[in-house]
Amino acid sequence: GSGTMGDIPPSQTIYINNLNEKIKKDELKKSLQAVFSQFGKILDVVAAKTYKMRGQAWVVFADVASATSAMRTMNGFPFYDKPMRLAYAVTKSDAVAKLDGSFTPRDASVRQKRKADSQREERESQAARAEEEEERGPPPVTIRTDPTAPPNEILFVQGLPEATTAQMLSMLFQQFPGFKEVRMVEAKPGIAFVEFDSETQASVALSGLQGFRINPTHSMTLSYAKK
Repeated sequence: GSGTMGDIPPSQTIYINNLNEKIKKDELKKSLQAVFSQFGKILDVVAAKTYKMRGQAWVVFADVASATSAMRTMNGFPFYDKPMRLAYAVTKSDAVAKLDGSFTPRDASVRQKRKADSQREERESQAARAEEEEERGPPPVTIRTDPTAPPNEILFVQGLPEATTAQMLSMLFQQFPGFKEVRMVEAKPGIAFVEFDSETQASVALSGLQGFRINPTHSMTLSYAKK
């Protein structure tokens, strides 16, 4: 039999369902962005809030090749404790339609408001970023990664966006065998410790996620925690 999947041609948009419905929409979008950005440039992540649409999301890549490799790698990936189900999206998403000119706004007033909202958010986050940079001052020398540090089953992670949660990190690291737990450092946003069962398992994760871009502006730096 052809199965339903075979009937849908590959698309740059991936439709995901069986997502954990308890996760807030914004966190869901950030987490999806985090796990899917390794496959290519993401144009849009769409998660609907309505009751009917819960547990579903769309990830729009800039090209079909990225979407295809994401499909192959992430189908059944345990995301917030539930295996994701992926399919190519049937309908072109708005983001793609805008790119190739086939976009017709369904409700202009909602779009305008959304646009105003996102511009306001953009401004607020820029202001917040500027403030953060002023507050930050010179980085403390103690946290410098030490490439000569001996292997350790605990990894030290730096360069995380402020919004990163232990849950998001667990999702990245749990794809490696031996993963035990993530510990965030409350006092210092942007860093975390990740523990594995053994040094060998930790070193596999270290090389696998070194420099991983959690979002367009942050890539993680991994090193062995000092014993």
